[in-house]
Amino acid sequence: YIVDFVPHATMDTAHHMILYGCQTPYATQGYWDCGKELGTCRDQAKIMYAWARNAPPTKLPKDVGFKVGGDTRINYFVLQIHYGDVKNFRDHHRDCSGLTLRMTSKQPFIAGMYLMMSVDTVIPPGKKVTNADIACTYPSSPMYPFAFRTHTHSLGKVVSGYRVRNGQWTQIGRQSPLLPQAFYPVTNTIDVRNGDILAARCVFTGEGRTTVTQIGGTSSDEMCNFYIMYYMDNTHAVPYMNCGDDGSSELFQNIPSEANIPIPVTPDHMMSMKHESAPHKDVVELQEPKREEEVLDQGAHLVEVSDWPEAGLQLGQVSGLALKSNGDLIIFHRGDHVWGINSFNFNGVYQQKDLGPIQQSTIMVVDPVKGKVLKASGRNMFYMPHGITTDKDDNYWVTDVALHQVFKLSSDGKDRQLLVLGEAFEPGSDKKHFCQPTDVAVDPVTGNVYVSDGYCNSRILKFSPEGKYISHWGSSDRKRRASFLIPHSLTFLPDKRELCVADRDHGRIQCFMADTGEFVKEIKKEQFGGEVFAIAYSPVQGGLIYAVNGVPPDGQVAPLQGFVINYSTKEILDSFSPDTQVLVTAHIYTLLLFLLISEAEHRSVKKGGIEVQEIEAPEEKQTTKTAANQSAQGVPTAIITTLLLVPLVLVIAIGVCIRWRRGRMYSGNYDCQVKLEPSGSAGGILGKIRGKAAGSLNLGNFFASHKGYTRHGFDRLSTEGSDLEKDDEDGTDSENEEYSAPPAPMSSS
Repeated sequence: YIVDFVPHATMDTAHHMILYGCQTPYATQGYWDCGKELGTCRDQAKIMYAWARNAPPTKLPKDVGFKVGGDTRINYFVLQIHYGDVKNFRDHHRDCSGLTLRMTSKQPFIAGMYLMMSVDTVIPPGKKVTNADIACTYPSSPMYPFAFRTHTHSLGKVVSGYRVRNGQWTQIGRQSPLLPQAFYPVTNTIDVRNGDILAARCVFTGEGRTTVTQIGGTSSDEMCNFYIMYYMDNTHAVPYMNCGDDGSSELFQNIPSEANIPIPVTPDHMMSMKHESAPHKDVVELQEPKREEEVLDQGAHLVEVSDWPEAGLQLGQVSGLALKSNGDLIIFHRGDHVWGINSFNFNGVYQQKDLGPIQQSTIMVVDPVKGKVLKASGRNMFYMPHGITTDKDDNYWVTDVALHQVFKLSSDGKDRQLLVLGEAFEPGSDKKHFCQPTDVAVDPVTGNVYVSDGYCNSRILKFSPEGKYISHWGSSDRKRRASFLIPHSLTFLPDKRELCVADRDHGRIQCFMADTGEFVKEIKKEQFGGEVFAIAYSPVQGGLIYAVNGVPPDGQVAPLQGFVINYSTKEILDSFSPDTQVLVTAHIYTLLLFLLISEAEHRSVKKGGIEVQEIEAPEEKQTTKTAANQSAQGVPTAIITTLLLVPLVLVIAIGVCIRWRRGRMYSGNYDCQVKLEPSGSAGGILGKIRGKAAGSLNLGNFFASHKGYTRHGFDRLSTEGSDLEKDDEDGTDSENEEYSAPPAPMSSS
């Protein structure tokens, strides 16, 4: 995994450099002229990095890297260097321009490049403003932009890129292409999801030109490129994507006005780009991933609060827990009803209807600090409670496995039924019936409702906020996108737009794209012992999943306990269980409160060894704010858990926040003994734009044949005499730039 690109070049010699990855290079000697008959790669080349205008080094975020070797089909790196003036090579001048690639052997996130490029723009001579607009609908798994780079030649004034979602434009990046063309941190920390639109605009001026300017590769041509450097979870990463479609005028009527305002570049800025390559202090330090870059602090551990609650709670079988927006704990219990061997028949029909509904209050709102009951409701409503959750308005969503129904209730304690799904005491498997539904999750953004159904049907159903059926997936889904054996607990991941399911009797956690039901990942561990009863999620520390296991029908094979799991790496960071009692197979009648505290003697958490080549691992310092410290101020910071066993629901509270900050930046001195030798490994992505020589990505060849353009000017593109205008005048940064990739095969692990 390449984690760092360090350029060694100046504008005085090298106009720009492009690093390609390919399976087989066109030649194997130390260097060759790839601007004529020869190309860069015999297969489809992938651009992995580009440098121009004395751009400083670009250091990728922690735990993010470009994957090479292995099964990537990238066996070789080929560095293509473009020169602006041949005079630099007179008098036996030796060029040692090049790149240092810093690499590691393990990364949880895969970096990728998304290139937005205009190919049809025509700039009339003398026209003050011409816009080049590009837009594509994003078709793949979620990606997380963390850096951007702009590129035009001398006529470009500003380049801007955006994500458009539900008509809202969110800026990814905006920069003058006349400044050093480095990768800069994105403006906003966002994700890009299937169905979003990626849009970019380049603003040009034709002033000073007497002829039409078109898109091409020479000094007199123009280019409009907006690069997005992103990362994806490595289980479904697509490393190279591109967009070359013209944006519709209707879409760009709503582009933010900032995109039309040129960014002034002072003469001082222009002169500074003539200096030597930037020292290490000018390294472009890209922002850390907002997601799983951190792990649970080595000194943090969940322990039971033995003196909670201060006063006894009169509860029956506790079936579910939830939290209100203010942190109050909501308990859903069964009063004097007990789920026993005679409660249901083989078809899931409730057999104890004559007992009537539970007369006690089944929903209790409790002070999470002292355990004092603040509000009680839910009398004479339920027969066999199971799951409970809250929406953004603090309404309760509950399931009753005896009634085979899902209820939306007001949280004002008046037991108002705002919505009812399913038919009372009528199990079924169509769109209007459930069979022992277990849990509910609500999308806080769209309001869509997800129901795990359940003991009989083993499926997930999706409804609109008004209760209209939208879709479902699971074992009864003809497309067989997923199979469940009792989907028992749900949790919604708002920062990732995913839904995770405790697939109880398969002993695993399955996660899906909430919008489409597309499978994302599976988490299955031997420590689960064959069953996962309950899960919950917290976005802290980049994403933590909390899970509780159970005893499978064939007997206990693992201790009953809770787990803290890193969402991205799937590593178990911590485990927890009561100190005062043992989790047993019988239903638990007491609540257990766990707090996250700091223990000096607690076992360290393995962070995954990273083998660093050519560079010392940077020092890292960490600051931990523990939940115990917060509790001392009267703020409950982590309320977790749990009630077993059938059914069992885990609820997580917010854990500690850990922030990492990097220590020293590394630097190095390099002499002129840079030698590129071919070496083996594995990799490649099909390119849409191929050069005539062995399929390399060569925009010169592409433009020459595109819509009748001639080859005039392109044959000299990559030669030592190309781009005859001086850099300080044209600022061309002409490049053979394009990316393309088929979707990566989806991993099931």
